[in-house]
Amino acid sequence: MNSFLERSTVPARHRFLVLAAAVVAMLQASAVMGHDSTLHAYEVARDRMEARFIAAGGALAALAEPLPAGVPACQLTIKLVDAKTRLPVSGLVRVTRANGEAVPLAGLLYRAIGLRPDHPGREWFAILESATVTVGRESLQIESIAGLETERVSQAVDLRGKETAEITLALPRFTEPVLGGWRAGNTHLHLRGMSRAQSDEYLRTIPRADGLEILFVSHLLRTSENATYISNVYTPEEVRAMSGHGLQFGWGEEHRNNFGAGGEGFGHVLLLNLRRLVEPVSVGPGITGAGFDYPPLRRGMDEARHENGTVIWCHNAFGFEDVPDWLGGHLDAHNIFDGGTRGGYAESYYRFLNVGLKVPFSTGTDWFIYDFSRVYARMSEGLSEQSWLAALAAGRTFITNGPLLELHADDSEIGDTLRLDRERTVTATGRATGRTDFKKIELVHNGAVIAQAPSRAVAGHFEAELKYPLRVTEPGWVALRVAGRGLISEGPASPSVIPVRDETVARNEMDEPLFAHTSPIYFEFAGRGVFQPEAARALVADMEAAELAIRTNGHFKDDAQRDEVLAIYREGAALLRRRLNE
Repeated sequence: MNSFLERSTVPARHRFLVLAAAVVAMLQASAVMGHDSTLHAYEVARDRMEARFIAAGGALAALAEPLPAGVPACQLTIKLVDAKTRLPVSGLVRVTRANGEAVPLAGLLYRAIGLRPDHPGREWFAILESATVTVGRESLQIESIAGLETERVSQAVDLRGKETAEITLALPRFTEPVLGGWRAGNTHLHLRGMSRAQSDEYLRTIPRADGLEILFVSHLLRTSENATYISNVYTPEEVRAMSGHGLQFGWGEEHRNNFGAGGEGFGHVLLLNLRRLVEPVSVGPGITGAGFDYPPLRRGMDEARHENGTVIWCHNAFGFEDVPDWLGGHLDAHNIFDGGTRGGYAESYYRFLNVGLKVPFSTGTDWFIYDFSRVYARMSEGLSEQSWLAALAAGRTFITNGPLLELHADDSEIGDTLRLDRERTVTATGRATGRTDFKKIELVHNGAVIAQAPSRAVAGHFEAELKYPLRVTEPGWVALRVAGRGLISEGPASPSVIPVRDETVARNEMDEPLFAHTSPIYFEFAGRGVFQPEAARALVADMEAAELAIRTNGHFKDDAQRDEVLAIYREGAALLRRRLNE
């Protein structure tokens, strides 16, 4: 046990730097497809000793190394409070020695459970308002953050000669989105390789320490590995019963189809706010090992919506059916960066918007909560699974893993449609605030950047603001983003090519590249929505390529099954061709 604990704690991570570099490269190179490739990459990168300990059923809080025998101990109580209200808050804490080495905090969960051995989240520990930990009698530096909305606080403490001590860290908020109705959620989470007790411990701790307010746990089926998917054990009632302490839980499933193990097929969709599973959960032999690539995802999506469920496309641009299903009005929102990196904003959002579709932006984290990724939805009522999803589907959202965004076009807000009957100038105002320097914000009109503003340091955080007179002469949309991840397609890439880490990209405390993007404000002009022929032609080409791939790689019982699937793509292409002819 001692050798495991020694290897799995923060100080020991320095022995793994060479191995970790190779592991990270492998992770970055392979996590370019969808859900299954992402899972495989994380499984390869996990600390095997940690995995064995978790498999033995121990409490997750026992992962951190205790103080070595013979070292004089101090019982240190750490309390976190809001700097303004002095009320207790939950957050993350990092303790370091004078040489910069991080101190493990036995009895607390470190933030990176289930993630790669060199993950920086192993230096951060979750505290639910307060905790007493055993540390050495030495001079220490204690840092804390809470959610995405506070500055990082750092305070020195001299514990030499002390058996007990107490420290209170007051965390200043540089923004309070909840006052404007904005509530933070993660739409996509699965856990595996844990016991039920460990999973309960994880779910009751990490999301609260991260400042999430609503979290969706989804059922997932792969026949060969289903026994390890601990999040499948929960019933809808059991998931929802975990709600409390400012955190709501929702339940659903990931309905999906792959051609082969992790290969691109129809795609993956989240069916949320369910009371029962929509069957089949997974479609086709690529996932289940038997049967046919039938029915299409649309059938399950429509069944979920008939039961008042919400349907969210997963994994950026991965999968074939997103294009015809958006065109047919069968989707409610679109996740980006929730496993895999296939496609940037242009592939995942902009083409849809440029043919007149309204596409709410969304995100999650898929396997474990590896990042601070979340979607904020603006609500005018109390937080519940149903009310939050309704705000999401209405497009009153922005996605982020760091900066917080605001956007207006005159008096219109994110998700609104501004109806114009003549040409006029609209004043677009955008603002971003963030704990980490996000460099700059960009105003995007119909997919093109029309204005930008640099960030500036303000106290212990960063801000950027812009105001732009936009002359509206045609239908369209406008949105605000930070100039970071998602601006170009990040995949697919060859696993044999090791990507070069871009040190110019701003990253958060979890070492993830920053991203943030609002859903649009739409411009309807003289009763018309936007329709760009080049975007329509690109989507038609996508559906034609999908039809060929399905004919080549799909497995069907008979021609009737194949024709029903292909009809979805033909109908979508025909719809756009009619618009092009008009």
